Amino acid sequence: MRRRFLGQMGGVAWALWAGAPARAAEPQPRIKVAQIGVSHGHASKLGIYRQSADYEVVGLCEPDAALRRSVAEQPWCRGLPWLSREELLALPGLQAVLIESEMRDSLEHAAACVQAGMHVHVDKPAGESLPQLKRLFDLATKRQRLVQTGYMFRYNPAVLLLKMFLNHGWLGEVFEVHGVMSKVVTPAGRKAHARYPGGMMFELGCHVIDLVVGILGQPDQVTAFPRQSSPAPDGLVDNMLAVFEYPRATASVRATGLEVEGFSRRHLSVVGTGGTFHIQPLDAPTATISLDQPREKYKAGTQVIQFPKYERYIGDAADMARIIRGESPATFGPAHDLAVQETILRASGLSVS
Repeated sequence: MRRRFLGQMGGVAWALWAGAPARAAEPQPRIKVAQIGVSHGHASKLGIYRQSADYEVVGLCEPDAALRRSVAEQPWCRGLPWLSREELLALPGLQAVLIESEMRDSLEHAAACVQAGMHVHVDKPAGESLPQLKRLFDLATKRQRLVQTGYMFRYNPAVLLLKMFLNHGWLGEVFEVHGVMSKVVTPAGRKAHARYPGGMMFELGCHVIDLVVGILGQPDQVTAFPRQSSPAPDGLVDNMLAVFEYPRATASVRATGLEVEGFSRRHLSVVGTGGTFHIQPLDAPTATISLDQPREKYKAGTQVIQFPKYERYIGDAADMARIIRGESPATFGPAHDLAVQETILRASGLSVS
């Protein structure tokens, strides 16, 4: 089971984190990138691309005038031209588009971009329809374009180290995985999230489900336990648990919108016959590792590893640039992303047809 993660490990990202010397390279032409939508909660990631030497951000599309006004003076979009989708896709030399729209529109935007010859980054979760997502990947494969999905822990240094442990088999046979992804959601946030029936598992738990599927593969069975524990009359399913069954392992993920200081308890635990790897908190990672025997520089028993400050999406942007330039193959392929999306839908109590 551990081998599923191996092909998804960003070799360059791991080497840089681990301290391997970076090879000097000639400066590359900057990749022209634009963004469709500002309504997604992670739309401000555009600032990462504006700061990157790999990219030149050339425009924004947002059809909602009120939304445009609400963000116009934010540093991450200040000074950029606002364009229609047609104008944006006609920009000379445009190579990639970030999709940060309402999630229900994201796959339609992404398909239009791929049809126009663009690579795309689609923020999570990847739409509401599994068949529509499959059509997008089929189109991208036919046109040889990248579809990168925005699960925010893929390039987390603690997750990269976990992948190395799994690669070497140092945790033995993994039989248990557990994750928690929670926070307190504001009344305005609750109203926005309630528009989607998958609740907090769909909105938050998806990030951890991406990791679970990477470690154990697609589960044989998923059982969802959706609850609304708040008395708020908004219909948001705000307290969710999902259990994932495998032939010789089980996994569980919890996601709520009610947990005070929930960020500090966001965690991932991977337990195998040779050791345990626990990351907490996920957003500012510290790893507690317990091993049954020494593994290279890691001792038998328990040790704690603290990581440098982790900023989301820098790794995603860098990996996307390498893939677009042909310097490395896609780190996460359609098979993984489709398995993740199907698992998210099942864990959220939603249809996959």
